[in-house]
Amino acid sequence: MPVHREKEHVLTLDSIRGIAAVTVVIHHVILMPTFLAAFPNRAWIDCAFFRSGGFMVDLFFVLSGIVMSLNYLQPDFGRFSLREFMARRFARVYPLHIVMLLVLLLFRLARIGLGLVMAGIVVTAPAAFEVNNGYSFFLNVFLLQSVGLVQYLSWNAPSWSISVEFYTYLVFGLMLLAAQRFNSLAWFYGGAVALAVGSWLILTMVVAAPQLDVQFDWGLLRCFTSFFLGVLAVKAVEALPRDISPALQGAIQLAAVVASVAHVALTEAHPWMSYLVPVTFAVLLGSLLAFPRAAVVPGMLSIRPLLWLGERSYSIYMVHAFVVLLAEYFVRAVGKHAVASLEAIHPGLAPTLNLLVVLGAVLALSQLTYRWIELPGSRLVRNIFHGVAAYSPAPAEPSTRLSS
Repeated sequence: MPVHREKEHVLTLDSIRGIAAVTVVIHHVILMPTFLAAFPNRAWIDCAFFRSGGFMVDLFFVLSGIVMSLNYLQPDFGRFSLREFMARRFARVYPLHIVMLLVLLLFRLARIGLGLVMAGIVVTAPAAFEVNNGYSFFLNVFLLQSVGLVQYLSWNAPSWSISVEFYTYLVFGLMLLAAQRFNSLAWFYGGAVALAVGSWLILTMVVAAPQLDVQFDWGLLRCFTSFFLGVLAVKAVEALPRDISPALQGAIQLAAVVASVAHVALTEAHPWMSYLVPVTFAVLLGSLLAFPRAAVVPGMLSIRPLLWLGERSYSIYMVHAFVVLLAEYFVRAVGKHAVASLEAIHPGLAPTLNLLVVLGAVLALSQLTYRWIELPGSRLVRNIFHGVAAYSPAPAEPSTRLSS
């Protein structure tokens, strides 16, 4: 029997996931080359937080570590089944991944085979997503596109983080199996510390990129760092004193929210600070986990629209690249004259409308994929693996950039 058990649901973590997914979408919209060329005046949306919003991927990794820790690091962990664990993870991430991969393949074939460029339906090809070939498609099918086998993002580019997270799940499961064999979770937590700290040291001292934006090459180490910080955050929360006053709880959460927003925004001017973003996110998510009934932040994050976004965050993340691709084609097709006309009405109107339309399309499509692909696809895959138990909420998933 599996040891997976649903803990008391922390709604604020769902909402944070949804906010992070929308932030990633805005980040990509304002930084895609086509939009940069078409909208020289990007108005209010062009701020440091959104320009660096791709680092929210590290929040998703930390949140995944928290969710896996809550659901699997139980007192009866000795009954853990790696097969059932990986079947659940595969069922959670793969159906929508393969569907979006096939959608992009069909779009590319239609563009070539039906002559859409010559017909004028597709005016020209945006720069993103053009390093697609049979080899990279094969890697994407097996979730191997971001383990260093190619030096570029391809196809549904945000799925790079799904690739590294899936194999991080495998490492998590193997570590839990080892802890089961030694009948001690102390071994597991020692391994979590080693992976989090060791991966961070390799990234900072060996890879030594200017900032923490590694994806297709060292993305696995990036995921290790944040994911296992999430695991350790749960352990730290368990050790917190129980007599913290409500006022102090609320103050800690508000400070963590402000620090997280400021930290992401400051990475633009100080790229080295991005290497500390996972720690800030671990503190934020840990505070939400520790104080779910604090006065201000949990109430703000428990409103229905944010919970709706949280439920569909994986779909939002996985479909937005395709929507952005279509929007790039559309903007190129309408041309500079239409953009200039909108700007003449009010400066910044054109990029604002573009963002609203893209966001609206992403949310509408994500609702469809959530209902007709995510949920039934997960059930189908679980049935194929002999009926692994009930559907679990999404671990955090989402990317920093659509293209390198």
